[in-house]
Amino acid sequence: MPEIKTESAINIRYTELAETSCCLSCGGAVNHAKAAEGETCVDLGSGRGTDAIRMAETVGDNGMVYGLDLSDGMLKTAEKTASRLGVENIKFIKTDLEDMPIEDNIVDLVISNCVINHAENKQNVWNEVHRILKAGGRFVVSDIYSSAPVPEEYKTDPEAVAECWAGSVTREEYLKQLETAGFTSVEILEESDPYPKGQIEVSSWTILGYKAERCCCK
Repeated sequence: MPEIKTESAINIRYTELAETSCCLSCGGAVNHAKAAEGETCVDLGSGRGTDAIRMAETVGDNGMVYGLDLSDGMLKTAEKTASRLGVENIKFIKTDLEDMPIEDNIVDLVISNCVINHAENKQNVWNEVHRILKAGGRFVVSDIYSSAPVPEEYKTDPEAVAECWAGSVTREEYLKQLETAGFTSVEILEESDPYPKGQIEVSSWTILGYKAERCCCK
């Protein structure tokens, strides 16, 4: 399993941009991401584009942000908002997160808010995150894990899907997926107490991980 580190969390309110959306992301990944000027960033499940546009404004003209989503409606809204605000260093792409149309080793930062748990093959998503990150690049992901495997009856239940826990995996399985993808150290920025959902309990967390630097051994 990856080594786990813990840290107290700092809550930061969304910028005024969030006021243009009827609902916000269910996690706070962008608040912990600390995007820097000139970085290349990716938002998995970018939705209305709130977080992606926020990062684009932060990284500036020398940086670039890609927002990945499957919803035509969300992508159209995000593009309109970016255009209205004059944000040009951003590109929204319709794609499955299990096969991202982004080159290897070019991304500094990947964020996601309660989206990876919806993926059918979560291991493939984490493999893709590792692939696109530069050596030393990082991810900040908010997501949900379950205390026990989700019963079959809930996996396609509309309410459970809408509440983002129908596709959740256990904490142990989640960490194993990270390790398999190549992430050897994970820092927990936020982690809730378990709360009941259906016949099980789930927890939400925000985690940080880095792609290992290349070895310089002779």
